[in-house]
Amino acid sequence: MTRVAPLLSMISAQAAEADRTRSVSAEVIAGIKKTDLMRLTASAEIGGLGERIVTIGGELEATATACASTAWCLWNHLCTYHLFCGLLGPAHHDFLRGIVERHEWVCFPAGAGTGVKAKVDDAGFTLHGVAAFGSGSRYSEWAGVSFVPESPETNRKPEFTMVDLRAHGVRIDPTWNAMSLRASSTDHVHYEGVRQPAELRVPFPFRYRELFREPSYPMIHSRYREDWVALSDLWLGAMAVGVADASLRDCAESIKSRIAIMGTKMVERPTIHVNLGSAKAAINAARDTVYAAMAETDQRIESGTTPTEPDYLRQLAASMQAISLCDEAMRLILRVLGGNGLREGTDFERRYRDFQAMPLHINAHRDRVTEQVGRHLLGLPTENAF
Repeated sequence: MTRVAPLLSMISAQAAEADRTRSVSAEVIAGIKKTDLMRLTASAEIGGLGERIVTIGGELEATATACASTAWCLWNHLCTYHLFCGLLGPAHHDFLRGIVERHEWVCFPAGAGTGVKAKVDDAGFTLHGVAAFGSGSRYSEWAGVSFVPESPETNRKPEFTMVDLRAHGVRIDPTWNAMSLRASSTDHVHYEGVRQPAELRVPFPFRYRELFREPSYPMIHSRYREDWVALSDLWLGAMAVGVADASLRDCAESIKSRIAIMGTKMVERPTIHVNLGSAKAAINAARDTVYAAMAETDQRIESGTTPTEPDYLRQLAASMQAISLCDEAMRLILRVLGGNGLREGTDFERRYRDFQAMPLHINAHRDRVTEQVGRHLLGLPTENAF
C-alpha cells in the first residue's frame, strides 16, 4: 500500500479533464499537499520522512498510473527539493524546515531560455528576468532560482536563491502547449523586481555534484550527496514503468472482448499473444533495472557511503535503459490496439502522448546519458552542456 493510494481514484478521475484543460484539479493538488507525500525527500533533521528512494519510486509509479501529469509535478517537487537542500545546506536549516512543515510545494524553472539577473546592494538583491520550464509552477509556493549578479566584480558566476511565488513582482505565464503532459504546467516564471534577503543567496557551482561528494562540504544529511539529476532519472524510470504497465493491462483487458475484421476474435490471434508477451517482458525488465539501481542508492544512503561518478552514471544509464524498454513496450501496445482500438476511445492515446515527454527530458535524454557514459569509459571528463 502506497501513501498515495487514498488519492488515486480522485487523481485518475480528473486525468482526462486535466489533459483537456492543461491544469491538474485544484482538489487533487490540495489533497496531495495535505499528505506526507510532500515530505518524502526531506530528511528528519528538517521535519521530513527521509524516505527510501525505492519507496518514493513506488509512490510516483502509482501516481503516474492514475495521471502522468500529476505524477510529473509531484516528481519535480520531490527531486528539486532534494537539490535545494544540498545547495542551501545546514546554514538554512530553519528556512528549509519551514517549507517542509507547511507542506509547501517547490519547483525549479531553469530550462532553455532562462535568463535571470540580480542587482545587488547592501540590504540584499533584486531579481529581474524570466525562468523557463517550471514544472508545477502554478501549483507551487516556492521556486528555486539560478541567477547571475550584474556586478562585474563577481565574475558573473551563477548563484542560487529561493523565491516565494506569492511575493510582489512574480508572474507565472502558462506556456506549455505541447502534445503530452499537458497539465504539468511547464510554465515561464517572470521575476519583475523581486526583492530577496542577502542571507538567501548562495553559490551555484557548475560541477556541484562533485562538490557535494567532498567530505568537508557541509550537508544536512548524507542523502543529499546523491545527485538530484540521477534521482530524478530513477524516479522518472519508475513513472515510465507505471504508465506502460497500466497501458498494457488496459489493452489486454480490451482485447478479450474485441472482434477483428471478418468476425475473428482478437484474443485468439497469435500475433496479439506475441506482441503483448514482448511488451510484458520489456516492462518487467524495465522495472527490474530501475528498481535495482534505486535499491543500490538506498544501500549507499543507509550506510553513509559517498557516491562516486561511476555510481552517478550507473543511475543515469539504468533509468535511461528502463525508459527505452518502456518506449518499446508502448509501441508494441499501439501495434496491438491498431486504428480501431484507438477509435474506441480508451485512455491509451493520452498515456501514449504523456509518455513521449519522458525519454525527451534532458536529465534522462539518451544522447546526454550515453555521451557521459561513453566518455567515462574512455577515461575522459564526464562533461556535457547538461
